[in-house]
Amino acid sequence: MMKWLLIGLLAVFLLLGSFLLTPSPVDSKAWQAPAPPAMNGILAANERLRLADLLARGQVSGPKDVAVSADGTVYSGTADGRIVRLDAEGRAHTWVNTGGRPMGLAFDASGNLIVADARRGLLSISPEREVSVLAREARGTLFRLTSGVDVAPDGRIYFTDASSTHTLDNYVYDLLDMRPHGRLLRYDPANGRVQVLMDHLHFPGGVTVAPDGGHLLLTETWKYRILKYRLRGPAEGQAEVFADNLPGFPGDMGIDRQGRHWVAFLAPRHLQVDALHGQPWLKDLVAKLPRWLRPWPEPYGLVVAYDADGQALISLHDTRGTRLRALTSVTPQDGALYFGSLHNDRIGRLPFHAIPGLGDES
Repeated sequence: MMKWLLIGLLAVFLLLGSFLLTPSPVDSKAWQAPAPPAMNGILAANERLRLADLLARGQVSGPKDVAVSADGTVYSGTADGRIVRLDAEGRAHTWVNTGGRPMGLAFDASGNLIVADARRGLLSISPEREVSVLAREARGTLFRLTSGVDVAPDGRIYFTDASSTHTLDNYVYDLLDMRPHGRLLRYDPANGRVQVLMDHLHFPGGVTVAPDGGHLLLTETWKYRILKYRLRGPAEGQAEVFADNLPGFPGDMGIDRQGRHWVAFLAPRHLQVDALHGQPWLKDLVAKLPRWLRPWPEPYGLVVAYDADGQALISLHDTRGTRLRALTSVTPQDGALYFGSLHNDRIGRLPFHAIPGLGDES
């Protein structure tokens, strides 16, 4: 009996030693997360997201973003590289395969679908379904996780490389790392050049250009905040905080005709994750754990609308996350909100008139 106990203890010590001596895939940095905002008042839990219709249910995997064409057709990109479009009954049909992982989507004035592809870079897909690579690198650094994209009124394309170090398959490493690997970039179709507008960003997951082209909004997912970057005027090229200490990890966003800024949240704040940020050595160890052992929030659906000053106006929740969860995008279009997610098998659609407290507005 003692022999087997000693053998068992030896095995445990060997496994523990091997775990501790194995190099970590991250080199974590300490960060003091602010105390999360109270989830009351406008942010109080509700079930408004559960009122959404579910499109293409079971026909798509990870429809991260949604774009609506000029004729009202809904498009989305899936985990297997497809761009799908929905018919009038909400069924998904393969339109094209990028050969990568499409993330952010936006149409330009010529009807081309501009795609931020996590694996292939910035793409353009013509109405005839021809796929072209617009950009793969900037300043000699390859894009590792092209994420958000939007097209300005002047035709220039703004997009993000969420991490120049970690890929989509290991994006949680970027969270644990807490180092500014992300960049905001601009592609000019007139000359094919890519310009780095901002670097040293903490996972810029989404970008949206104001309808007048005067500024854009940019999410810094890991820092729970949204930045406002000026595109014109005396402050051109300068950034300021638009909304800070958000109630979760912000993804992509969209601006509706009423000027409301709708923001999708991948997950609410997680106290364990915030606490981990103060212990870099512990984050290095956590990064070596199997994925199922790493702390991560429970499934939850959350979208918040903000006014032009960054003040919360209304929130939409699915507290159980059984209908819509882990949302990464919200697209206001034609009197409704469309919801995308990296972890859903469906696309959500919620008409404005069906949202309690909002009314029949488009």
